Amino acid sequence: MEQVAVADRPVQQRKPRLTPLVGPAVVAAVAYVDPGNVATNLTAGATSGYLLVWVVVAASLVALLVQFQAAKLGVATGRSLPELCRERLPRWASLLLWGQAELVVLATDLAEFVGAAIGLQLLFGLPVAPAALVTAAVSMVLLELRRRGRRRFELLTAAALLLVGAGVIYDVVAVGHQSPAGLAGGLVPRLDGVQSALLAMGIVGATVMPHAIYLHSALAVRPEFRVADAIGRRAPGLVRRALRLDCGVALGGAAVVNVAMIALGAGLGALTAGGWTGDIIAAHGEIAARAGGAAALAFAVALLASGVSSSGIGTLAGDFVMQGFLGWQIPSRVRRLLTMLPAVAALLLGAPLTTLLVLSQIVLSLGVPVALFLLVHFCRDRALMGGLVNAAATTRVAASAGFVVAAVGLSLPVLLLL
Repeated sequence: MEQVAVADRPVQQRKPRLTPLVGPAVVAAVAYVDPGNVATNLTAGATSGYLLVWVVVAASLVALLVQFQAAKLGVATGRSLPELCRERLPRWASLLLWGQAELVVLATDLAEFVGAAIGLQLLFGLPVAPAALVTAAVSMVLLELRRRGRRRFELLTAAALLLVGAGVIYDVVAVGHQSPAGLAGGLVPRLDGVQSALLAMGIVGATVMPHAIYLHSALAVRPEFRVADAIGRRAPGLVRRALRLDCGVALGGAAVVNVAMIALGAGLGALTAGGWTGDIIAAHGEIAARAGGAAALAFAVALLASGVSSSGIGTLAGDFVMQGFLGWQIPSRVRRLLTMLPAVAALLLGAPLTTLLVLSQIVLSLGVPVALFLLVHFCRDRALMGGLVNAAATTRVAASAGFVVAAVGLSLPVLLLL
């Protein structure tokens, strides 16, 4: 039987798989619910009620814009923000940028170790020093897990983010004394005196995190995803859509958790008639006495999950910072030991926990403008970004947000030290 020749047909090109792009934002989002956020938001709720909810929402929108750009940078160039700085800036500039980025990572570790140590102290009655050592051991396990599988690490990070959110939201319900009208009124931008202004600046400083920018740009580099082919065959809008989805879900979830923290602070402040003013350790006791043991357990577990997961993220960011700015790479275990030593030493020596948190936020606030302006500079370069280049309006909005955040960040250390 004769074979019938089939006419040549154009080969239908398959859609590029965009699922590899989803996941990095979840890892970066953990930085937005770290112990610094817990302390700042609870204090804001306790002392100002729902007044500063609008600050959390505005800062979260800026964070969404920033992390979206960091993801675009990694996908479009195949390199992280620190790597681009090493390639395109003078050697001396890369060295200076590396130095300030390392300080940011160390400050991040400091705050996160404090939060995890407090969580272990509340859960198991461990003194701060042994709690710091346990935190170090657990964070080493997390890094080992990432070495064995990127997706597994991302899923565990997502679980930690959900655990923090579930604990905080459960406590909001258990503590009660909420005002939907007050929460809605908190969306109207306003301040009430110097204290609320200082807290607003603290919220911004604790929300837009420089190490999360470096980290996200590196995690978005996916060797298995040929973005040049995807953009060539399909519209760059497909890639943008995947990145928006990833950032929107992860950072939107973190924003909800941060608003819930303010609501918990407001509810607990109302329940105690102003007797509690935001101290984390005292919050646990008040929740236990007034809302029951289950609510107190949820609070301690959420704080522990926040500290442990974010400490691992901080060390991972340090890996990318050193490798990117300097071109050096050292084993993750060695890196973990080096970055955690200052935090563990401070806790072992009995340094005041509140003072450590304040100092960490000062250092972080100074690193924010550097990362923001580097990011905007590279993302507006069409030759570098190709089809994922920032639109002119996006660049203007990002630059304006960067100036505002930078002004807040540079003013915060002055006000905190007064």
